[in-house]
Amino acid sequence: MSTGAKIVLASHNAKKLKELREVLAGAIDGFDPALVVSSAELDLTDPVEDGVSFEENALIKARSATRESGLIAIADDSGLAVDILGGSPGIFSARWSGRHGDDAANNALLLAQLADIAPTHRGAQFVCAAAAVIPHSDGGSAREVVELGTMRGALLREPRGEGGFGYDPLFVPEGYEKTSAELTAEEKNAISHRGKAFRALAGRLASLI
Repeated sequence: MSTGAKIVLASHNAKKLKELREVLAGAIDGFDPALVVSSAELDLTDPVEDGVSFEENALIKARSATRESGLIAIADDSGLAVDILGGSPGIFSARWSGRHGDDAANNALLLAQLADIAPTHRGAQFVCAAAAVIPHSDGGSAREVVELGTMRGALLREPRGEGGFGYDPLFVPEGYEKTSAELTAEEKNAISHRGKAFRALAGRLASLI
């Protein structure tokens, strides 16, 4: 990668930006984390996410960011898939209650929907699709890479913990007694769906960039 090159993360989420910088720095020798910027820093347009899967929505965001910036773009789309709800909320996780990004309302609705569900049937997993779009230096077709990551666990009957975001206070990862919201950032990144997807993507990028 040339010294002046940059990667844009198609997200306004500062926590995702920090995580991606750390993952790429750990996966690519000599990588400067400062080369990764967010779409907010470049004032990029947020595209309409009208895909029907995590993979499609991640690619929509990455393609849009590359088209506007001319840079390598990385995007992710993630959510919670509850077994007994047939994989819902899924791609609608952030707006399950009808208001995008209202974590408290989303959690409250999900708890109400699972009110009569026994602990043995409260299995779920977080799913993340991480996509990279690498523009061709000579104007040819861009290369696209998508990687998936999952984190299995179960849902509590009430939230616990102050960290994380989204459904983290309800979700206990397999093999743990703490919720995702009670784990340290380092503990969560090591096992999280997003961490797994970003690390897999970074491994692919190392050979492509």
